[in-house]
Amino acid sequence: MMEENIKNAKSMVEKWDPYGSSSVNSNYSVDEANAASDDELWRVGDSTSNVDRLSLIATSDLRSIADCMIRSGYGKECVNIYQLIRKSIVEGGLYRLGVEQYSSSQINKMSSEVSEDTIKNWLNATKMAVKTLFHSERFLCDHVFSASETVREKCFTIISKEGAINLFKFPELVAKRKRAPEKIFQLMDLYETISVLLPEIESIFSYESHSAIRLQVLSSLHKLGESVQSMLSEFESSIQKNSTNITITGGGIHPLNISAMTYLQFLANYSGVLTDIIGNTTFPGELKFPMSCFDSPNIEGTPIPPVSMQFAWVIFILQCKLDSNAKLYNDIALSYICLANNLQFIVKKVRTTNLKYLLGEDWVLQHERKAKQYAANYEAIAWSKVLRCLPENSAVAISAEMVKERIKRFNSAFKEMCWKQTTWVVTDGKLQEEIRASITKKVVPAYRELYKIY
Repeated sequence: MMEENIKNAKSMVEKWDPYGSSSVNSNYSVDEANAASDDELWRVGDSTSNVDRLSLIATSDLRSIADCMIRSGYGKECVNIYQLIRKSIVEGGLYRLGVEQYSSSQINKMSSEVSEDTIKNWLNATKMAVKTLFHSERFLCDHVFSASETVREKCFTIISKEGAINLFKFPELVAKRKRAPEKIFQLMDLYETISVLLPEIESIFSYESHSAIRLQVLSSLHKLGESVQSMLSEFESSIQKNSTNITITGGGIHPLNISAMTYLQFLANYSGVLTDIIGNTTFPGELKFPMSCFDSPNIEGTPIPPVSMQFAWVIFILQCKLDSNAKLYNDIALSYICLANNLQFIVKKVRTTNLKYLLGEDWVLQHERKAKQYAANYEAIAWSKVLRCLPENSAVAISAEMVKERIKRFNSAFKEMCWKQTTWVVTDGKLQEEIRASITKKVVPAYRELYKIY
């Protein structure tokens, strides 16, 4: 009779597979895992819940057999059979999801394309593994050995520990590899996935014997966070060390500005992750940073979030480099055109991306005013010679000869200014129209009055 129970138990344990036809197809491949959307993953989770409900009868029978074997002195045999078969099923499930065991050297030797595909697969596979494979395995183990917490803890630990540690160690290995600026986004994807799944991971692996798994998860999070912070510091340092001893024709947008703001734009899409990573970190420019960048006081005196301070600080460093670059122009008016163009580019990037949520409307308005002031400085310096040719007070009588001389000087200065500014550019359409309107307002009426007199 007991030999028959053992045979029946073995058969039932083999059949109760969360990756069987009732849940996720046993041939579920790496490519299919990569192609799965978040909605599909949620449907898989719903499907698993259905499996849990539909399998209660089978699980109840398996539990009865296990209870019988344990009471009859065959507990060791029962547990060994269960552990052997279920561990094989878990390993098979992870294998079908494309989860492999990597070393640091293997990660470092991966090409960018292979690395990107491997990380993408891990992100999808981990969601499936946590929400379906390990969840169902814990569910089954808890029900089959409900009579003994010690037994179910031991069984589930032996079945899942090796595979889970290998799964959650991968992000730590990625975090330790050689760093490149663009890889920061992959690290933040890994960090975000673990953070989102962390409550479920802690719930599934809640036993004391699972501490190694939980520590591995936290270690991966810590290493990812450290790497992200280090790469942010390297990005800041690269701006400070950038050689900006080139001038852009016509005072246009500097390449450093374009690359830095594009990078910050994409970083802002991960504001939630960065908020968690940066936490209460004190940014390096605390004593030098112009706090006036944030004009309006926060509600109820709430301090400015560190992540916002970090972004504002990096942009401040960028502005300092651009200010230094503008001084390289031989013409002061052109220097102000350069400053106006580059600051307006920064403002537009902030206003039209998620950076606006980090820096706020006050920051945008303040820097927009500053860009307009640069434009006004250009106007005052560049057009001063032209405007001096026109009378300040049209009511003051002047001779016809003097009028003629003023018009002659005006035409000469105007042509000179137009020729000089042939290659100058104002890259922002709105700012360009504002400058044009301002100059027209000052020049045309005064010239018209002078012309009438003549």
